[in-house]
Amino acid sequence: MIVKSYIKILSFAVLLFSSAPLSAQTILDDPEEEEEEEVDSLFVPIEDEISVRDKQGNEELIEFPEAMTFNLDSLLELYMTKTYLSKGDCEMKDENPTYTPEEYIERLRRMPTVMEMAYNDIVQRFIDRYMGRLRHSVSLMLGAANFYIPIFEEALEAYQVPLELKYLPVIESALNPKAVSRVGATGLWQFMLTTGKQYGLEVNSLVDERRDPVKASYAAARYLRDLYRVFGDWNLVIAAYNCGPGNINKAIHRAGGEKDYWQLYPYLPAETRGYVPAFIAANYAMNYYCEHNICPMNTRLPLQTDTVVVDRDVHLQQVAAVLDLDIEMIRSLNPEYRRDIVPGANKKHAIRLPMADAIRFIDLQDSIYSYHTDELLTKRAVAEVNDDQPTYRSKKSSRRGRSSRASRNSRRGGSSVTVRSGQTLGEIARRNGTTVAKLKRLNGLRGNNIRAGKKLRVR
Repeated sequence: MIVKSYIKILSFAVLLFSSAPLSAQTILDDPEEEEEEEVDSLFVPIEDEISVRDKQGNEELIEFPEAMTFNLDSLLELYMTKTYLSKGDCEMKDENPTYTPEEYIERLRRMPTVMEMAYNDIVQRFIDRYMGRLRHSVSLMLGAANFYIPIFEEALEAYQVPLELKYLPVIESALNPKAVSRVGATGLWQFMLTTGKQYGLEVNSLVDERRDPVKASYAAARYLRDLYRVFGDWNLVIAAYNCGPGNINKAIHRAGGEKDYWQLYPYLPAETRGYVPAFIAANYAMNYYCEHNICPMNTRLPLQTDTVVVDRDVHLQQVAAVLDLDIEMIRSLNPEYRRDIVPGANKKHAIRLPMADAIRFIDLQDSIYSYHTDELLTKRAVAEVNDDQPTYRSKKSSRRGRSSRASRNSRRGGSSVTVRSGQTLGEIARRNGTTVAKLKRLNGLRGNNIRAGKKLRVR
């Protein structure tokens, strides 16, 4: 199902942003039971809530999704932004026109969506946030959408879920495949660890497929479909995606069985109250940016890419050095490899490269696998134990050490020799009146090779 080669737009160049938001919660588990992951601290949140008043005039605080609090300066410094996005041709004005509620209502109504795009004062506050304070972030995301939206649409279409859900990663991760929220949700679709594994995404110390745009998009589409089978309402589906099905079921119970999101609203967690309004606002922003003087960033599409499958461990630095490629480019194409190591020895894994370089990889693979292996792949398969007698002892323990060692040697009734350069097991056996077989058994040796300086027990 997952296409192996993407041409131009569908060639997934990734690493566009880095750090962030909330979560795809598991159907079975509540969010507080999820395992946390180290949080990327690239972004410092700014103003993460808004204040609204209810009909009685009481003040209520609604949290922004984490992705709406990112620092734009940090986003602009990242690899894909600097490499493939540039300022658009149109002149972007820092001037946000105002419109009547009726105009917003009509624009939302005209959007070709299955999902309800309802308007109210809370939705308006989130639209104002995107069109105002976040207008430059919207410009950035419009450029990034050229990379990711085709991938999202293909996955959503495969599971027959509404295509407008392609804008869910806008509020989840700001289109950042390496985003990590403060509770450990990761990737474009912000999967929690348990949910990601439940939907077939491999996560271990070296690999995190929640960061893989293609695999994570298909997993998210299947998860959204499964949530719809539970709740039968798309607003409740994306609310459950944010806070977990358990919290939605609790809200339904507290509301006496009510299943309208806007009626469940007072019973929902603080951030989830802002989640559906943020999703509606994101759809509005990605469709009506021109009406608010926002110019999309220009996209220079990355090169055509292809994959090579490896069945041995390989470090991305080995690939970069031998093929003379930018290591950041390789990382951006393979964000799922958390420590630059592809664990092909565990099971076959794919490395995505520019198409011409994928062919070169095949031709030069022996050189790639052998390049600085001792420095880059340092995990040993076998480790020798230093069995030399230590030369340092504290004053208090030296006498006791000699006594206990003498006692052990006495109990064993044996002695040892130090192997000299050029000696063989046969020579040592003859000198000490024993056999090679006994020497090997006594010292736990499997082969006949011994190194100079090693101590061998001889009886």
